[in-house]
Amino acid sequence: MSWQAYVDTSLVGTGKIDRAAIFSKAGDSVWATSHGFDIKPDEIKRVVQGFADPGSMLSNGILISSEKYVAIQAESKQIVGKKGKEGIICVLTEQALLVAHHSEHITTPEALGAVAMLQDYLIKLKY
Repeated sequence: MSWQAYVDTSLVGTGKIDRAAIFSKAGDSVWATSHGFDIKPDEIKRVVQGFADPGSMLSNGILISSEKYVAIQAESKQIVGKKGKEGIICVLTEQALLVAHHSEHITTPEALGAVAMLQDYLIKLKY
């Protein structure tokens, strides 16, 4: 499966995610993205740094597509943020960074479940 198919089918296709992107783990290259989900390189660099220093995400929040989210969870493999009822989920695999957005009509646990399923699958494949 192509990286774009993972975005289109395994994330957005679940109905739990409305926009998503996959980057290299270092955040220096875009592997696939939803149309219109424009995440700036400096925003991704801050997310990558946030995995190394989760406390910074909790203190400063998460900036994705020029939208600021309050970090409600920050760990070495998973960062979750909220803006009202919308949310952003960032997870790491061995080689990739997945960033997914959910609308106000989906709960964060539902969206997180969909993203975590792909995260686990990619980790099993050594990606």
